[in-house]
Amino acid sequence: MSAASQQIALFPLNTVLFPGGLLPLRVFEPRYLDMVGRCLRGDSVFGVVLLDGGDDTSREVSTALVGTSARIVDFQQLEDGLLGLLCRGERRFRISTRTRYDDGLNCAEVEWLDETRLVPVPAQFQALVTVLRDAIVRLDSVARFLEPNYEDAAWVSHRLAELLPLDQNALQRLLETDDPEARLGLLAPILHASLSGGSG
Repeated sequence: MSAASQQIALFPLNTVLFPGGLLPLRVFEPRYLDMVGRCLRGDSVFGVVLLDGGDDTSREVSTALVGTSARIVDFQQLEDGLLGLLCRGERRFRISTRTRYDDGLNCAEVEWLDETRLVPVPAQFQALVTVLRDAIVRLDSVARFLEPNYEDAAWVSHRLAELLPLDQNALQRLLETDDPEARLGLLAPILHASLSGGSG
């Protein structure tokens, strides 16, 4: 394992998590309860990856190769007895090799794909920042777990992707787009069309 890689537990889901995004989860399977316990004790992360099809109960689970690490920021026992988690996405990664343990937990050696520098939001996309600010103001109480950075093109593009009515495959393609300016360029016409449709 290289210095730039790390082994983490995987949580395959039918959803895409972006860095800085919030993900509520309901946990009840023993393998994931154990994983949560280890993450809380060690202040560590797990990886959220999009299922390619089916579910993660099969022996050979099929997922996207690029995912996002998640850190637990809040948890509570729910009325139905399940464990409720609120997780925040941190860093993008690419899966190198996979391991499935006897309890069914999937783990992987991953290489981190973080943008290494802050890219300011270009002038032509500043209108998107205004739309995003207005949208986040209307979020419910979980917004307090966000860490806003409206000057960062990556953060802005990730939040816009979450707010738009896109399918999971489209979101996965956006997650795999390395250049945050290019990601904003892909999102701008979608946002414009969405706003135009809403006003008609």
